[in-house]
Amino acid sequence: MPFVYPSSGSIRTGMGRPLVVALFVASCLLSIVSFYTTQQGMALYLSPWIATMAALGVQASLVLVAWLVGFQRTGRTLLVVVYVITAVVSVAFSYVSLYNWFSARERPALVQRALYDELNGIAAKTGQRMGEAASKAQHLVVALEEMTEAEKLHGHISRAPDADPALNAIRESVAREAQALGPAYREGSGTGARYSAFDRHTKLMRHTLAELQSGQRAVLAWQAAARPDQPSEQQLRQFHTMYDPLPWSAMDQLLGVNAAGRPSPPSLASNVDKTGSGQEDLMQSFQELFTAPASRHLFSLALAAFIDIIVFLLAFSSAPYFYGNVEERLCAAGAALDANEEQVFVRELLRKMRPSGQGLARIDSSALTPGEQQYCLAMTQRGQAVLEESEQGVMYLFDREVHERLMESLAQRGLPLRAASRSAATG
Repeated sequence: MPFVYPSSGSIRTGMGRPLVVALFVASCLLSIVSFYTTQQGMALYLSPWIATMAALGVQASLVLVAWLVGFQRTGRTLLVVVYVITAVVSVAFSYVSLYNWFSARERPALVQRALYDELNGIAAKTGQRMGEAASKAQHLVVALEEMTEAEKLHGHISRAPDADPALNAIRESVAREAQALGPAYREGSGTGARYSAFDRHTKLMRHTLAELQSGQRAVLAWQAAARPDQPSEQQLRQFHTMYDPLPWSAMDQLLGVNAAGRPSPPSLASNVDKTGSGQEDLMQSFQELFTAPASRHLFSLALAAFIDIIVFLLAFSSAPYFYGNVEERLCAAGAALDANEEQVFVRELLRKMRPSGQGLARIDSSALTPGEQQYCLAMTQRGQAVLEESEQGVMYLFDREVHERLMESLAQRGLPLRAASRSAATG
């Protein structure tokens, strides 16, 4: 079934032409959008001026080829091939541009969230380790206070072994210190050298406990203030401000040599968005599209293809209205042969049509003017009219749609048709 175009009369007047102009404007606006996204994608590899000129050429080719496909009847295959190749280039670079536009807002957030989770994990392990060390320090403070009081009351505390390795090390340290002082300081009750040594170890352990508790508060304060939407540099700076001053040597000493080592914080170089701009965007976008496509990749590709497809459909649909379809151009050619206006030509042709036995419009070839004769021959060659020989002579039978389009072309009377009608009435 042939594609039915609105008549030239309905396009030149009435609501037809504004609608077609709106389609044309819509195709131009979408072409501008596609030009911008294509230019942004090409700019990743080319200089801005070269990318602009290349994108302009691509978009102009897309629109012009779509218009040619819309009103040409020959060479369409070659035009479609040209359009497909050009559209692939446009869609590819538009996809990269749209992907970067979407991911530029998502990738930094993902990197910052990953860094936040990693730092939170280190802070949680550090807080747990500091809690164990603080508990051990508090136990040692209580034990040393009792040992100091016992040394004052009874003496000889440094001679007794202890089941706790830390307390046993302190007893031995106090004993060696007292031996180094010589026989001048006898062992026994009272506030002697051994009592002073135990009291000093108690004060040092209290200080260590205070440092551990202060470190615990610093870790809790950092966990309460840290946010996953902060820049990576700011997160690491705040983390090191809290993390570096912690009493690591005291924790290692209290928890023993078998305790886990100090966790290493991540570096800034491994927690930044390395593909915020540059040629890496193009390679990463296609690599992720073909290996692990996510909703962002599919949506970017669909939007890029949607723009070019809509541009093609709008240009393809509006081109025949501006340039005229084949039937309209044949009418115009026939009218030119008769030195007549198109609507007047169609009116005279319709006046000569009569109904046939099959209900089709028919016209006697002997009553045709030279222009009408050429029009009927052209329609016969197109398969929209049939030449029939009968007793009444040679007749042309027209397709129902051709007859309808000819009638519709007179629905909106132009100035030449009104003038011809008035002249006929006056004559």
